Amino acid sequence: MKKAIIIGGGPAGLTAAYELLSQTDIHPVVFEMEDQVGGISKTINYKGNRMDIGGHRFFSKSTLVMEWWNKVMPLQGQPASDDFLLHKDKTFAPNGPDPENDDRVMLVRERVSRIYFLHKFFDYPISLKFQTFANMGLWRTLKAGCGYVFASVFKRKEDSLENFYINRFGKPLYELFFEDYTEKVWGVHPSKLGADWGSQRVKGLSVSKVLKDMIAKRFSRHHSDDDLSQKQVETSLIEQFVYPKYGPGQLWETVAQDMERQSGEIVKNSQVTAIYLEGNRVKSVDVSHDNAIENHPCDYLISSMPLKELVEALRGIDIPEEVRHIATTLPYRDFITVGLLVKKMKIQNQTHIATYDNRIPDTWVYIQEREVKVGRLQIFNNWSPYMVDDYKNTMFVGMEYFCSEGDALWNMSNTDFIQMAIGELSQIGIIDRNDVLDATRVKIKKAYPAYYGSYYQLDKVRAFLDNIENLYCIGRNGQHHYNNMDHSMLTAMEAVANIRDNITTKDNIWNINTEEEYHEVKR
Repeated sequence: MKKAIIIGGGPAGLTAAYELLSQTDIHPVVFEMEDQVGGISKTINYKGNRMDIGGHRFFSKSTLVMEWWNKVMPLQGQPASDDFLLHKDKTFAPNGPDPENDDRVMLVRERVSRIYFLHKFFDYPISLKFQTFANMGLWRTLKAGCGYVFASVFKRKEDSLENFYINRFGKPLYELFFEDYTEKVWGVHPSKLGADWGSQRVKGLSVSKVLKDMIAKRFSRHHSDDDLSQKQVETSLIEQFVYPKYGPGQLWETVAQDMERQSGEIVKNSQVTAIYLEGNRVKSVDVSHDNAIENHPCDYLISSMPLKELVEALRGIDIPEEVRHIATTLPYRDFITVGLLVKKMKIQNQTHIATYDNRIPDTWVYIQEREVKVGRLQIFNNWSPYMVDDYKNTMFVGMEYFCSEGDALWNMSNTDFIQMAIGELSQIGIIDRNDVLDATRVKIKKAYPAYYGSYYQLDKVRAFLDNIENLYCIGRNGQHHYNNMDHSMLTAMEAVANIRDNITTKDNIWNINTEEEYHEVKR
C-alpha cells in the first residue's frame, strides 16, 4: 500500500488525510508538532471555559465545503440552551441532533461584529446608518462623504493596501477605520503592504457594495434569515454562520477521530526535521518524536508547514541561493490571546438584538482605540453558550494581540501581560477590573503569513517546489497565503484530487485564494 506523509494536523492536513481515506487506497500518516490537532483552528479549554483562537465563522461560498462540514457535524435539530433562554424562533434541521443532549452538532449562529472606536460602537463593515454618522459627528461625516466622492473619481494605482482601501472608502474613512488598525495588526504601515492582501481578504467590499446590500435587504422579496448559503452576499456581510458546539477545535478533533477509525494515523508531538529527495522525488522524512529521530519512507509528501521551514528541511537537492533567501525571509505575524473570565462587562447591549442579561451580542469586536495595543475582542458566550462553564453568571472573553516572535509583547511574562490586558480593557470602558475572576494567556507562532518583503518573490519558491513531483504544498503556511479555513481545506482537496487522478500540474492547488477561483470547485 502506498503511503502519504502529511506535515501538520490543522484544517488542511486533516482534510487531506480524510480525503485520501475517502477517495484513494493511499495510507495517510499525519505528523503534528503540538499535542493537539487543529492548528490555529484549535479550541483551548481553560478550566471548562473554551477559547477559539482567532475566531472562526464556519461559512463558505463553496457548497462542497459546507456539505463536508455538515457530514462531519450535522446542523442542530433542536434549540440550544441560549435559544431556550431567549425564545429564539429558528428553523431547525429535520431530524438534526439536539445540542442539549448531543455533542456532535453544529449550531446556527447570528453574525454580529462591530468596531469599537471613540468609546462607541460602529457596524462592521461600516454601515451608512444614522447611528454611524451620529457617532462620527457632522464634521467627520462631511469629510468622509467628500473623500469618498473624490476617491470614486480620481482612482489611485492599487500598488499598496493603503491605495486599495482609499479607492473603496475614500481617504477620511481609510484614516479613521483602516490605517491605524492595519498597522496594529501587521506592524507595518498599509502603504508598505500589498494590495493583493486586500483583494483576498476584503474582496469586493466597498461603500458601493454596502449600499447595494442595504438596498437588497430592504426591497428583496427573496431574502430569508434562514438561508445559510448566502451565495449572493459579500462574505464580510453575511448574517449567519454555523459553529461547532464546543468551538472549531471540536470539529477537527472529530475529523481526527473519524480518520483514525478508518485506519489513518496521527502522531502528535512530532516534528519533521529533514526531507530526503532522490532526483525530483521525496523518498523519506526524518521525524523527531520522544527525543528520538526516526526515518519514514513515503510515496507522497503533503506539507502544511511554513515554507521557510520546508525549504530549510530539504536534503539531496541543490537549492538556488535566491530561493533559499526568499523562503527564509518570508514575513509572518504572531499572535497572543488573553482569556479573561469576568462576572460581567461594563458595556451593555444597546442594539435591537435580544441577549441574555443585556449582554452585548457581538462574537467579536474590532478595537480601534489608538491608546491601547489590543486589536480584537472575542465574546465566547456569543459563539456558543457551551463555550463557557457558567454561561448565566460569567462571561469569557478573548483579547487578541498581534506581535512578532521575540518582540517586547512576545517576551513579557504571563503575569505582566495579563495585568496589561486587564488594564487596557478597563481603560477603554469595556470592563471593571474588579469583575475579573480568572485569566490565561496563549501564544501562537506564525499565525498570519504577511504580504510584504520577500513575499513578492514567492513565485520563485513556488516554481522550485513545484518541480518536486510528489510534494504538495497546502494550507495557510504551506502556501504563505492568508487563507480562510475553507480555502485551506480546498487546497487539500485539490491536492488529493491531483494525486488520485495523476495530474501533474499544481496550479489548481495554489490558485485557491480568491472567492471567484474557489467557490465552484467540484470534487
